[in-house]
Amino acid sequence: MEKKATSNETEPLTSKKDVSDCKEGEDCKENGLLVRNPKSALRLVEDGNKVHPGQGDKGEAAQISNGYSGVQSSVPCNGMGEVEDAQCTAPAATTTTTTTTSTTCGAEGQQQLMELEDRETWSKKIDFLLSVIGYAVDLGNVWRFPYICYQNGGGAFLIPYTIMAIFGGIPLFYMELALGQYHRNGCISIWRKICPIFKGIGFAICIIDLYVASYYNTIMAWAFYYLVSSFTAELPWTSCTNAWNTGNCTNYFSKDNVSWSLYSISPAEEFYTRHVLQVHRSDGLDDLGGISWQLTLCLLLIFTIVYFSIWKGVKTSGKVVWVTATFPYIILFILLVRGATLPGAWRGVLYYVKPDWQKLLATEVWVDAAAQIFFSLGPGFGVLLAYASYNKFHNNCYQDALVTSTVNCVTSFVSGFVIFTVLGYMAEMRNEDVSEVAKDTGPSLLFITYAEAIANMPASTFFAIIFFLMLLTLGLDSTVTLRDFPNWGGAYVVKLFEEYATGPAVLTVVFLEAVAVAWFYGITQFCNDVKEMLGFTPGWYWRVCWVAISPIFLLFVTCSFLSNPPELRLFDYNYPYWTTVVGYCIGTSSIICIPIYMAYRLIVTPGTLKERILKSITPETATEIPFGDIRMNAV
Repeated sequence: MEKKATSNETEPLTSKKDVSDCKEGEDCKENGLLVRNPKSALRLVEDGNKVHPGQGDKGEAAQISNGYSGVQSSVPCNGMGEVEDAQCTAPAATTTTTTTTSTTCGAEGQQQLMELEDRETWSKKIDFLLSVIGYAVDLGNVWRFPYICYQNGGGAFLIPYTIMAIFGGIPLFYMELALGQYHRNGCISIWRKICPIFKGIGFAICIIDLYVASYYNTIMAWAFYYLVSSFTAELPWTSCTNAWNTGNCTNYFSKDNVSWSLYSISPAEEFYTRHVLQVHRSDGLDDLGGISWQLTLCLLLIFTIVYFSIWKGVKTSGKVVWVTATFPYIILFILLVRGATLPGAWRGVLYYVKPDWQKLLATEVWVDAAAQIFFSLGPGFGVLLAYASYNKFHNNCYQDALVTSTVNCVTSFVSGFVIFTVLGYMAEMRNEDVSEVAKDTGPSLLFITYAEAIANMPASTFFAIIFFLMLLTLGLDSTVTLRDFPNWGGAYVVKLFEEYATGPAVLTVVFLEAVAVAWFYGITQFCNDVKEMLGFTPGWYWRVCWVAISPIFLLFVTCSFLSNPPELRLFDYNYPYWTTVVGYCIGTSSIICIPIYMAYRLIVTPGTLKERILKSITPETATEIPFGDIRMNAV
């Protein structure tokens, strides 16, 4: 229930009372903030057990949990932990109730209050849920999970996948939603309220997001090009009579009795490699070639679509996700039903889910499971923090974390059936084993294998249009910013960025984020924050995961990746050794922000080394807590 100020309560922060009216022993307004005269200041809240009317208690008295009061906490006025009396205001209090309003330091405090009042919130709870689901369920759910699953033991892979989700992915997902909702800040500014010395994490996240968008939106441009090309009576990747085809092109779906040989290349593969990507015009990373004007136009259209989806903030994006988050599920269901009716579909399903228990003894299976659940749920990219920051303070983010993570995992598993029913159909048509058909990974699984299967179905144009529309909506939900590689050798750069620019970097970022929250900010304080929002304290399971299991989980995956870096290969091109060095340099360029900012922070902070460290790990700005119509400080 909203608490309305009365004549007996603290004067509102927007009071019109003039400074000239300020007399000794009275309150006055300074710089737009309510100031209590020091001689009459009353500290009515001396501990965390005072009774206040609580929001949602319908007027009944309720206790404020430990960690909150209506008085100003140790908020610095100079930003470095030293209070400057000339700029500080004392806490204001009422004479008839124990509720008080927090005051802040000078212009900085006024700006914080203005930001809090002006910050948007989601129009409806479902807007937030659809946005988070749309972000977590992306292109990787459609192509990466099915491939990782069958490569690592089929149905047996679900065991390490579930374990890693329960003890690693979901706790970190929950933690980021809670942090964003409580502190109502983005990935950079939030650290001044948690542990300022780790502010470099925010800068690292921004650089990682830039790298992710560098290849992610290029893939979206490919999907857009396929979508435009699908508006024809006969799909262009169904025949071998086009200008880009070679003598090895073999259309085994044709009515003629054509056999598949070792040198055969499908028309779908040649359309993708020679017409869309034009990789035959590039010798590799040392010769990327010129600009493809077709892909450049597609990227400009993607720019335009994304811009108008987010240009008015959550009010706009909250409406867009009603289409972009729900449409893929409709298409997945249609494709699943169609795939299940194809001849040979059972072969693909059997290959997908048949368990290989021996695989569970291999370390790489557990590493792949951890990496898949982590990148699928997506903590560490700043998006969950941003989305949750627009929630209402008492929103049940615990329930949101469980619902959205469950939807994400189920979607990944169902997508496997959508993909492998079609792969079984192709194996039947080629008279080959499913393993031979399913050797394509990554985007090739979508743009070659699945596109080829769709092209040879009845009503192929219809299914091609809805399939590539689905890919676009999945991509739009997850996109953050836009960069592009619209040149002929752009596919080589996309592969390099996909493997090296984000993987170990984002794992390192989330590891340090978990350490900063659980060990420096304090697991007790964090749990108190959650209790203030939700009314209950996280149990021992969540505490153990945040303090120990999740950081160990992240450290394990990161070290495994670094000790055994992937050997890059794209089509017939083997990446030279120097590209691995370049990849690690790109990945390091983001996380290097963290130690650089730590050093900078310690240098500019006055005092002895011990004092500098203590100031740098102490929150420098209090979090304003909504309490009816009054804003309170977390102390």
